[in-house]
Amino acid sequence: MSKSVLCAVDVSNGDDDINTIQAAAQMAGLDGAQLDVIAVVPDFGISQVGNFFNKDHHDTMVTEAKEHLNALVTKALDASQNEKVRHVIATGRAYEEVLKLADKTNAGLIVVGAHKADLADYLLGPNAARVVRHAKCSVYVVR
Repeated sequence: MSKSVLCAVDVSNGDDDINTIQAAAQMAGLDGAQLDVIAVVPDFGISQVGNFFNKDHHDTMVTEAKEHLNALVTKALDASQNEKVRHVIATGRAYEEVLKLADKTNAGLIVVGAHKADLADYLLGPNAARVVRHAKCSVYVVR
């Protein structure tokens, strides 16, 4: 069996990442690899912004992110395929957490979507651009 395929999504984008998940599942299927899907929630606790949130705000965000991620993967694939997917919710900066998980799981491929293109990022979102630049494995960008 091959290394895993890591798919990074933003659950706050609604259905925008369905194509990204489907592309990642197709790539994983071609090689018999495990599909891991990660969503990252921001860590407001370490900054001064964190003082404006309730103490249980982070736990609520993680719970909601899990629910959204499960629903998104089920919508992109189906319930039986969703059961085989490893769902990961991380806290921190999106690109850093994606790269950490890729290293930890020895991912052979990272699949990211480019949805929030900005001229300053040459039509690739800032998190996707950082993943592409710093990943130790191949990165496939779904537009």
